[in-house]
Amino acid sequence: MEIAKISGSNMVLAAPKDWNEERNGECFDLPIRAEVLNDSLPSLTSAWKPTAEELARLNAGAAVHLRIISRTHPPVMLEVGEAPVRWEDPA
Repeated sequence: MEIAKISGSNMVLAAPKDWNEERNGECFDLPIRAEVLNDSLPSLTSAWKPTAEELARLNAGAAVHLRIISRTHPPVMLEVGEAPVRWEDPA
């Protein structure tokens, strides 16, 4: 998956302070939208786009895997965002 800029992005997450790029690989900045849902649920949302190869595998029935780098699993949610709107010049 490739990182995408999410609509309403208001924060960027960088690599953790103790991230070891030599051992763990490159950690890219991640644009996110920080918001509160239902007046009480703090939420951080990022956007991801499948590569052409991943899209082909998804269309062939492959599942999306969510990997958490941790010893505990926080509450998470996966969903599909809105399709991009293509703007066309009326002139």
